[in-house]
Amino acid sequence: MEQKPVTAIIVGAGHRAFVYSELAVTNPDMLRIVGVADPNPVRRQKAMEHFGFGEDMCFESADELAKRGRIADTVINGTMDEQHLETALPLLNLGYDMLLEKPFAVNESEMRQLVDCAKKNNSKVMICHVLRYTPFYYGIKEIVNRGEIGDIINIQTTEHVSYHHLSTSYVRGKWANSDKCHTTMLLAKCCHDLDIMMWMMSETQPRKISSFGGKYQFKPENAPKGAGTICMKDCPLVDTCVYSTKRLYIDHPDRWSFYVWDALEGIDNPTIQDKIALMKSDNPYARCIYKCDNNVVDHQSVMVEFESGATGTHNMVGGSAEPRRNIHIIGTKGEIFGNFEESKFTVLKINPSPDAHNEECDVEVHDLKVSGDMVGAYGGHGGGDQRLAADFVKFIRGEEPSLACTSIFDSVAGHLSVYLADDSRENGGTPQNVNI
Repeated sequence: MEQKPVTAIIVGAGHRAFVYSELAVTNPDMLRIVGVADPNPVRRQKAMEHFGFGEDMCFESADELAKRGRIADTVINGTMDEQHLETALPLLNLGYDMLLEKPFAVNESEMRQLVDCAKKNNSKVMICHVLRYTPFYYGIKEIVNRGEIGDIINIQTTEHVSYHHLSTSYVRGKWANSDKCHTTMLLAKCCHDLDIMMWMMSETQPRKISSFGGKYQFKPENAPKGAGTICMKDCPLVDTCVYSTKRLYIDHPDRWSFYVWDALEGIDNPTIQDKIALMKSDNPYARCIYKCDNNVVDHQSVMVEFESGATGTHNMVGGSAEPRRNIHIIGTKGEIFGNFEESKFTVLKINPSPDAHNEECDVEVHDLKVSGDMVGAYGGHGGGDQRLAADFVKFIRGEEPSLACTSIFDSVAGHLSVYLADDSRENGGTPQNVNI
């Protein structure tokens, strides 16, 4: 018997929620978007027109939606990190299942409340750990699960955040000040990476966490001599500074458009002149990179000790010339290392036989060739977005989900590791005990 599409209401109609909801357009037999809750009338209108539902299914808030009772199967919750608790609890208590953006909570207390609520209501809550769904990480996990490299001794992950991403999101943008966004950079950017580490190490649990890091580069004392406060208004270095808003946003107007030009979303087809005017205003993205109110770290290192005795490290460095994620897993029978952006990894298996091809080990190169048009075919995030959305539908329907499916309960170890890493960093690297 053919199943009906799962019905969903978008709560928080931002960029990420629209990305996952696009499954309703590409695969209408799987998902149907039937409503939206967002305080922004422009975004409500956009959702209504794009997905084809009426004004009676537009709500200004999750609370207003909750007053109608349960009127769909699920919610796709794409609200800002600090709003997850207030928007999720009333809807879970009504019986909604939920796709919830990561990080699903901004601190341990909120994490515990959401987990307890999901448990109490027997809710199906899936967290958007989209990197699990990429062909790159999924392929590595399959090899680890088959035991091909034995028991894991050590896992190393790195994330280099490009200079233009760092400046847009974590110095000028939404996640620059933890007092406002309520998240640290490690939580906002690297809960993906700590989740990948915990997923690869799922046969054991983290036991202790230690971390160091800080804000190194973008502070007033590092501003070039003579620098202004608004790049395109009063700075003589506007054509030479690497972080000039003219060079980052006007010369590249499409790169971070969904963040930088959000103040123009009420204008149909804003012109380059509209954008230049915004960059000469008091808009947050117009500011000198060295004279913002950012207080999050731009580099941080994390060390994890697991109950099995294995260890793990994650290094996040912001301001790199290009974005890059690397992973290296060393086991008792071999190792795996690879580069996410290249979608390519290598498996080395210990082999002391004379016919081994490379100094007593066998070498397998896995080139997934996910680039260019192929990335678009799989969805964003290196091929993960649409796979995640499709798996969510399977999860809700009670079908067998994929190896990557992340319920809220599966996501606890990674989130808790981030919270404790930040506690350690704030306390001079003092090791923190993990209590899952």
